Amino acid sequence: MAEYNINSSEASNLSSAMTDYSVDGQETDAVNAAGETGWTNTKWSQQFGYYNTIAELGIAIDAKATWTIGKGFTADARTTAVLNHVSGIGIDTFNTVLENLVRDYQIGGDGFAEIILDEEGDLLNLKPLDPGSIKIIISKQGMIVRYEQVSKTPKPNKKINKNKMFHLARNRVADQIHGTSMIDRLVNIILARNEAIADYKIVLHRNVYPQIVWKLDTDDPVKIAKFKATTDAAVSDRENIYIPMGAVEREVAGVPPNSTLDPKQWIAQLNADFYQAAGVPQIIVGGSAELTEATAKIAYLAFEQTIEEEQLFIEEQVRDQLGYIINLEFPATIENELISDKKKDGPVNIQPNETTAGSGQ
Repeated sequence: MAEYNINSSEASNLSSAMTDYSVDGQETDAVNAAGETGWTNTKWSQQFGYYNTIAELGIAIDAKATWTIGKGFTADARTTAVLNHVSGIGIDTFNTVLENLVRDYQIGGDGFAEIILDEEGDLLNLKPLDPGSIKIIISKQGMIVRYEQVSKTPKPNKKINKNKMFHLARNRVADQIHGTSMIDRLVNIILARNEAIADYKIVLHRNVYPQIVWKLDTDDPVKIAKFKATTDAAVSDRENIYIPMGAVEREVAGVPPNSTLDPKQWIAQLNADFYQAAGVPQIIVGGSAELTEATAKIAYLAFEQTIEEEQLFIEEQVRDQLGYIINLEFPATIENELISDKKKDGPVNIQPNETTAGSGQ
C-alpha cells in the first residue's frame, strides 16, 4: 500500500528541459586570405518569392522604391539630356531603372545594372541585371576588382569590369562585400502572421462546414464507403441527408465559442510589428493604424527622414559611379505644415517655479 508521506515529495529539475531564447552568431562575408573572394546571393530566389507572394511585403518594398525616386530627378541641362536617353531593356527611363534597383536592394541587399557607354564615354544605357546571377569578386585587400554574371544558358560566365557595373549595396555592415536584405529580418513575422491567417481560415470554414463524427451501426467496409460517398456528396452539394432512424448517430465535433484564443488581435499586432520593422508606416500604404492626426504626422515625418537618407544614398552613388550630379525630389513633405501647427499652438508658457526642484511644496 502506498505511503502518503509529505516527506517523500521531490522537486523537478527543468533547467535542462527549458531553453532560453538565443541568436546564433554570424560572421561577415568578407575577404578570403587565399587570393580573390567571390560572393553570390544564393538566397535571391527565395527572397524574390517572398516579395511576389506576401502582399504586405511587396507593398512595403514598392512604397520605399516609389517614395525614394519620388517625383524623379532634376539636374543641369547636359546631365538631363544624357540621362533621358537611358532606356534599360528598351522600355525604361532613368527613373524607372533607379526604382527597379531600389526594389532589388530592398529584396536582396544589392541592385546591379550594367553601364553601357557611347564612343565619347557618356552614359548610353543602364541595363538592370538579375541580382541572383551576379558574383562579386574582391581582392585579398578587400577591394572589388570585377563582377561575373553567371549565365542562365550553357554559355560561359560574363566578366564585367567594376567600372562597367552600377552597384547599389544597401545597408552594408562592417567589411561585408554586399548589402543587407530587408526581408531576412522580417521572415519570422511574415511566417507567424500567415500561419495565424491560415489557422483562422480553418476555424471559419469549420463554422460553415462543421466537422461531424458519424457513428455507424456497421463495420462493413463496403457499406461504410458507400455511406461516406453519399454524405460527402450531399454536404459538398449542400443537399439534405436521409438516414433510417437508429442506423446512424451524428455528433458535431465543434469548438465552443470563446474557448480558444482570438487570433484577430494577434494578427493585427503582427501587422503593426511588420510595418514597424520594415520602416514603412501603415498610413504610407493606405492603412489607418495611427489613432490621431498627431501620431500620423509623426509617423509620416519619421518615414520622410528615412526616404531622404535613401535619396542621398542614390544621389551619391550616381555621382561617384556614373559621374553625374542629380537631385531626387521628395514626393510630399509635411515639415512646413508641422512648423505652421507649432506657430498656431504658440509658445509653451513655463513658470519659473515649475522647473525648480520641490516646486510643488
